[in-house]
Amino acid sequence: MLEGKNELVKNYLASIPFDQRLYSQDLRGSSVHAKMLAKQGIIAQDDAEAIIAGLSSIRKEIEQGEFQFKPELEDIHMNIESRLFEMIGDVAGKLHTARSRNDQVALDIRLFLKEEILKTIEELKSLQSSLVGLAEANKDVIMPGYTHLQQAQPVLLAHHLLAYFEMFQRDKARSYDCLERVDVLPLGSGALAGVSYPIDREFVARELNFSKVSTNSLDAVSDRDFVIEYQASAALVMMHLSRLAEEIILWSSSEFGFIQIGEAYTTGSSIMPQKKNPDVAELTRGKTGRVYGNLMAILTTMKALPLAYNRDMQEDKEGLFDTIDTLHSSLKVFAEMVKTIKINTGRISQATKADYILATDLADYLVKKGLPFREAHRVVAKLSEYTINKGKNFHELSLGEYNDFSPLFAKDVYNITLESSVAARDIVGGTSPQRVEAALTRAKELIEEKYEKPN
Repeated sequence: MLEGKNELVKNYLASIPFDQRLYSQDLRGSSVHAKMLAKQGIIAQDDAEAIIAGLSSIRKEIEQGEFQFKPELEDIHMNIESRLFEMIGDVAGKLHTARSRNDQVALDIRLFLKEEILKTIEELKSLQSSLVGLAEANKDVIMPGYTHLQQAQPVLLAHHLLAYFEMFQRDKARSYDCLERVDVLPLGSGALAGVSYPIDREFVARELNFSKVSTNSLDAVSDRDFVIEYQASAALVMMHLSRLAEEIILWSSSEFGFIQIGEAYTTGSSIMPQKKNPDVAELTRGKTGRVYGNLMAILTTMKALPLAYNRDMQEDKEGLFDTIDTLHSSLKVFAEMVKTIKINTGRISQATKADYILATDLADYLVKKGLPFREAHRVVAKLSEYTINKGKNFHELSLGEYNDFSPLFAKDVYNITLESSVAARDIVGGTSPQRVEAALTRAKELIEEKYEKPN
């Protein structure tokens, strides 16, 4: 409580401007706590019913915009408790029996994060679905694959898009994994040492849908690993979004021209009327930095805190809320933007003819004729240099020119094409049409998988 403090200190210490966002979780946890106290005979049943009814009325006030949040009451917990006193009198004081604000806030954040992780998973699925839709609609398109942003080998466009599907699949797995560690009930730990009342923590866990109960009271009130883990997981999601954003930006440029983004997801220039700037992709790339910053902030806050609770830990929420909001909005807008992308197959086809992306296939050809790979690599390197100097592509060379570099070249060298190149990569994880078709089928199955809560 902040009575007697000057306005500067009150405003500095108050967390209500941001932790009022936890009102629903705080009310839910308090209602179950009151129910448990009555079940255990710690407070009277009539008192518990009055408390629960009062909390229900407070919920309505908040959701109807009628509740007055007061900074001098410091946080969401005291704002709700103060209003409960106004509604039902001194009975409200019984609600805080066998509870501290330390385990109360830990409960609220865990309840909140459980909900947000499940939302994140659904948003990841939605983005995956958009990627699969774009891949399936263009599964026969062959494009240049790149290393060092230099053309390397031909791949199916669908194979390239499904690489991002795999990234987001790992993000989903991390989210599920994070959810398991968030899914631990801290309530009942008290301020730090546990409580001296005969509470039933397992009952509270069941009522609040927690799988486990914390096993050390000191750790339970001072632990923010689950916040850090979510922030780290979110940073990885944003990194993957940023990589995809970078490719969308490049591919939509005049130099590439591989794609067109729907107009709703681009903006014009203030002076250049022809411009369609990929601002959504660019802003996502930019917002990745703020999520990284939030992760570093909470890591730095927690790095030197002695057990148990310290006021530094009030800094766990603003960055978390910002990361959650940024991640949700980025995933949602990307899922919709990807649906609007149109593939310029003509430009992609032109790009595959403009470089020497079949060089590896020529080396493999010589290997199959008996030449050691390193020697085959040397031969094709010289052949590539020759074609560049002559201004030719491989398919324009005569057999005599091929034989100047190796007698192993025969007429069947002309059977090496973009189509034969991708078809040859017919191994698990490869870019052949059969493997990509199987990958699309698997991807759709993974999107439909349901979360099963651990026992």
